Amino acid sequence: MSKPILESLDGDRRKTSTHCHFVNADQLNRGHFPDEVKAGETSLVFCESAIDMKRLPFHQKKVVYTWSAQRHFAKECEEAGFHIVYLKGDETASAQIKSLLSEGRDDITLSYMKPAEWDLRHELRDFPESLKNRMKEYPNTFFLSDPEEWKKKIAGGYLMEYFYREMRKRTGYLMKDGKPEGGDWNYDKENRKKLPKNNQPPAPVSFRPDDITKEVMEEVIRDFKENWGETDGFNYAVTREEALRATRDFFDKRFRDFGPYEDAMAVGEYTIYHSTLSIYMNNGLITAEELCERAIEAWEAGEAPINSVEGYVRQIIGWREYIRNYYEAMMPDVREANTFGFKNAIPEAYWTGDTKMKCISECVKPVQETGYSHHIPRLMVLSNYSNLTETDPRELLKWFHYGYLDAWEWVVLPNVLGMSTFADGGVLASKPYVSSGNYINKMSDYCKNCHYSVSKKTGEKACPFNYLYWNFVDKHREAFEENGRVSFMINMLNKKSNEELTEIRESSEKYIDALAR
Repeated sequence: MSKPILESLDGDRRKTSTHCHFVNADQLNRGHFPDEVKAGETSLVFCESAIDMKRLPFHQKKVVYTWSAQRHFAKECEEAGFHIVYLKGDETASAQIKSLLSEGRDDITLSYMKPAEWDLRHELRDFPESLKNRMKEYPNTFFLSDPEEWKKKIAGGYLMEYFYREMRKRTGYLMKDGKPEGGDWNYDKENRKKLPKNNQPPAPVSFRPDDITKEVMEEVIRDFKENWGETDGFNYAVTREEALRATRDFFDKRFRDFGPYEDAMAVGEYTIYHSTLSIYMNNGLITAEELCERAIEAWEAGEAPINSVEGYVRQIIGWREYIRNYYEAMMPDVREANTFGFKNAIPEAYWTGDTKMKCISECVKPVQETGYSHHIPRLMVLSNYSNLTETDPRELLKWFHYGYLDAWEWVVLPNVLGMSTFADGGVLASKPYVSSGNYINKMSDYCKNCHYSVSKKTGEKACPFNYLYWNFVDKHREAFEENGRVSFMINMLNKKSNEELTEIRESSEKYIDALAR
């Protein structure tokens, strides 16, 4: 293992301050630096680890985005008067930092913000005492709630809806005289419209790669050629200025219709009216507060309806905060969650998009090409299909982790193992998120030109979602019987004839056994 290369952007290592502050790749915002981190007095430490990026075959665009955004932020900080120490090499980020402290000057102290990611956090805390005495950990300020307050409640089954209402009260977002704006806490029932035939959502603003990004792209093509995806077509924001421009673009052009079509899917439409801003929020270029407050400004100015505004705020202060607290409550044991005991490898179509199922190919394609799709393809198609084909949820988690640009472990693990696959046995979600083809047909136009017929329940031309769904309900009755909201599905299952049940089971077994993995 080669030693990390110690670089200073200005080429003079002697300028390294006795006080260094490590900036992780998901903390790219000077507004969140601790007070004692000051330009002209503090050296900022950045780490670029090839081995960290190769532990999973991360999408090439994800590697480009992560490193380009970090390099741009380091440059921004240098221009603001900070001295920069940029560590690069084949060792992990924690190993690079250890080398800086143990092999460099012994007068250097290092502060850092608590990493959101479990592994890096504990690697830094497990340094030898001689080094830990020179280190100081600050709280992570990129979130709006304290996990120490919530994690016991959430591990005990505290529902997101109650958490969300409490967060509304504490932040004051969309509150008036102690009551929710508009009279209701939740307008989700108004956010389930199918995209009309001639409705074409405006595409998100795109950005041309500059010299820094082009250099990263060349490195990724050279060193990560075996990874999934391509660098071609990379057009994401990589600076705070660009991320703020992307924010303005969303609120000006798509936010009004975000709510009504939040759950919609359509052929060739990758984002519908979604913001794609989770990519920039999850590495710090923009903050949760900024997005919530901009949404509320739109409501107060009459620029967007309450269902769009409330739905957007709920995604951030409700769901995003909740799953982060879930992560803190359930780690590290939750990494092995697999309540149904599924053992199958992930279907090959997730890698290639090559399948006769139109919905699967349409939902894999944007991940292949862009490293993004909105939450309904993730939840109600890709995760749904994974469960119905008895795929190991931990393998699906890996796929989501390396495929999506906004996927850090703290956010992707709860969404996959907690919510979408029910792998944790119901701690996070009250029911498995599975459905037949009817839901996909209701919310998309995928079924229109599919090889299979969504109206057929069994047989060669039947939509596989139809018989796979009832096969899943049949095999896992207890997960539905214990939940009053969906126990009626058991009643419907019980009304099926023995002949129909036999056909469902045989069709499902045949399909699952023949599926390319």
